[in-house]
Amino acid sequence: MSKPTWQDPHAGREAERYENPIPSRELILELLVNGKKALAADEIAAHFGLVDEDQTEALRRRLGAMIRDGQAQSDRRGVYSPMDESHLIRGRVMGHPDGFGFLIPDDKSPDLLLTSREMRRVFHGDIVLARESGYDHKGRREAQIVRVDEKRMKKLVGRYYEESGNAYVAPDNARITQEVLITNTDHNAVVGQFVCVEIQDYPTLRNLPTGCIVEVLGDFMAPGMEIDIAIRNYDIPHVWPVEVDREAARLDPEVTEEEKKDRVDLRDLPLVTIDGEDARDFDDAVYCEKRRGGFRLIVAIADVSHYVRKDTALDTEALNRGNSVYFPQQVVPMLPEVLSNGLCSLNPHVDRLCMVCDMNISLAGRVTEYKFYEGVMHSHARLTYTKVSALIERPDSDEGRQVAKEHAKVVEPVQRLHDLFKVLRATRETRGALDFDSNETRIEFGSDRKIEKIVPVTRNKAHMLIEECMLAANVCAADFVATQHLPALYRNHEGPRNEKLLKLRGFLGALGLSFTADAKPKPADFKAVIDKIQERPDKHIIETMLLRSLSQAVYGPENIGHFGLAYEAYAHFTSPIRRYPDLLLHRVIRARVQTEHSMFGAMGDKVRRLRGKKAEGTGMPDMAQMLTYGEHCSMTERRADEATREVVSWLKCEYMQDHIGDEFDGVISSVTSFGIFVELTDIYVEGLVHISRLASDFYEFDASMQKLVGSRSGTQFALGDKVRIKVAGVNLDERKMDFELIGGGKLRRGGPKAALENAPRGRNAGKGGGKDDGGDRSKSGERRKPGERPVREQPRSSGAPAKPSGKGSSPAAKKSNDGKPSPKPSAGDGKGQSGGRKKK
Repeated sequence: MSKPTWQDPHAGREAERYENPIPSRELILELLVNGKKALAADEIAAHFGLVDEDQTEALRRRLGAMIRDGQAQSDRRGVYSPMDESHLIRGRVMGHPDGFGFLIPDDKSPDLLLTSREMRRVFHGDIVLARESGYDHKGRREAQIVRVDEKRMKKLVGRYYEESGNAYVAPDNARITQEVLITNTDHNAVVGQFVCVEIQDYPTLRNLPTGCIVEVLGDFMAPGMEIDIAIRNYDIPHVWPVEVDREAARLDPEVTEEEKKDRVDLRDLPLVTIDGEDARDFDDAVYCEKRRGGFRLIVAIADVSHYVRKDTALDTEALNRGNSVYFPQQVVPMLPEVLSNGLCSLNPHVDRLCMVCDMNISLAGRVTEYKFYEGVMHSHARLTYTKVSALIERPDSDEGRQVAKEHAKVVEPVQRLHDLFKVLRATRETRGALDFDSNETRIEFGSDRKIEKIVPVTRNKAHMLIEECMLAANVCAADFVATQHLPALYRNHEGPRNEKLLKLRGFLGALGLSFTADAKPKPADFKAVIDKIQERPDKHIIETMLLRSLSQAVYGPENIGHFGLAYEAYAHFTSPIRRYPDLLLHRVIRARVQTEHSMFGAMGDKVRRLRGKKAEGTGMPDMAQMLTYGEHCSMTERRADEATREVVSWLKCEYMQDHIGDEFDGVISSVTSFGIFVELTDIYVEGLVHISRLASDFYEFDASMQKLVGSRSGTQFALGDKVRIKVAGVNLDERKMDFELIGGGKLRRGGPKAALENAPRGRNAGKGGGKDDGGDRSKSGERRKPGERPVREQPRSSGAPAKPSGKGSSPAAKKSNDGKPSPKPSAGDGKGQSGGRKKK
């Protein structure tokens, strides 16, 4: 063995791994980077003095591994050079239940296919660098992973199994198709239980990942298990750090007299909170009085920024969480309970600190003047939507009279709120804001947390009244920071993009509905369609398609307006207890009102006393920080939405397990090449009627018309058609339901002959628009027949057990786009609210 002639800082590591070590990857890469030309393997060997055959062969293998891992590249001459990353595509890996995946580029360019082989060495969610490698048989662009830039998977949740002497965990997330081999034995997990695994070794082309069990969650059907799984699957912070508990414990349990100084005293004003019956945290209170030429509206919001100061442990954890997460019957709060349900909650009959938006509104619904200031308030009543609805919609009913009697002191301002609401609502109509009917449901539980029923959530005028008040305050907050050029987060909502607009026009045209031909439609164009379909039986489906065509609302420091609400500028100010962007906005406004010499829209000497007061602890961020905050808070919001949807899907599947064999009415909510998805009336549960369960015929998929057409019978199934189904099966693991068609479908005019003549032709006939067919990624892959197992191309180490069952993913859930503000979610002890509706 020749003596090494190189100085390698990683020599010790190499000596531990190899009996006859060669230069480390780092040293080889340094040579390639510093060299003036590409080098052949023989030249590299000569540079390091490698003469033994074993060493030169090991060097060739190492160079090959460096190419595979994206550290080096080689041309046809066989010479090596550092990897040129300028042409590489950076993006996020999105796994598919059938083993393959997609690369979602950071630059928003079209997605690329990752074969099952490429997916072997990454997890869903990883950030990678890849090169375009060609096209598959369907003409889709493929990518080859060059390097994993960020290994995002640290922990995962799954079910524990043992087989042939091997212990492994099958991930619960359908997009992760590799089992994880378990290396530790110091756990008490029982086969079939859910566990949390910490990843030790990432998967490779040849080996499955390994990990150790760090937490045993419990049995499959244990009450609350679906929430425990979702919290960990989506990496939602749910345990308070020790320092957060310490800071919370040091807070005074009540508002002190010192804290009330230099604040506008609103305690004699009959401010009230209006929330759901099960609400625990009250972050907004309202008051209205009639004035000459209009109204005075006061929206008082809990002054969270007074207690949660920048860079404290409370602030760091609030930012980490980003928002509260509202599951049915359980909340993961953004702030500890001493704040969320105590000091910051505008509970009745106690003094509380608040940030106030004080507005003058004309009879035409226009805000003519506003001001922001720090206040101290005393809620005069804790009202509910039900009570206020009775008071303003049914004042002569027994319930209305009872509410008026119990809350006599606040009846007058509540009635004025109703008067103002009618003015603001008319302004909303004129503005062209979108107003979609809700399709939300509430899951009601029994004492044993067994689901008793799923009921639709209905909105009354009290909900809408509070929405309009919150919208008015949020718009004023956005205007305040915009006109004073303050760094802040806006709630931005772009209009529809071209590709989605094209699909929407085709869909509406197929239903005989006209839509503007303008390249950039206005909110009023969408509203015109909504107004047209109010009496149609397929109204809900059309509204769903309108929603899907819109972008998601996000937080950002650059104001681009809010399409759905038809506002030039919009921000979130009214919910700082449960949304970090609101807390940030409070800090910015608070800092300005404490230091401004002449406040915008100031209307009183009391407020002017605040001039010159130091903005200590308010933490005015810069634009770069705001950009980071916006991206993070947008992510945590989506994370919460996805987690709550997953829990609701689980619970709905659990509920439907008791209804296998039962018949329901429904509406076709989606049409694909492999079947129709049907949404059951009222409870909004969705399942698949696989194409194999339709009447014996050959069905062609017409993507442009969103229908399946029987080529022999002429029967067609189109989006929005009413059908009757029987529940054939429920797969709780995959959150899926399979339906069998009992009745429905229409005979095409002209019969079978017309069906044959008009059926789609050519290479695209019968192809779906889901992601597995190269379309939008909002749909998952083709659903299998009940009992059918997927075929996977994934490596398995020697003796590794087979996964118990394949997984798929349900149709994409509807997007959140703020097109319709909605009431704040609640967490009750008796009845849970699915998904959680939020006040804007």
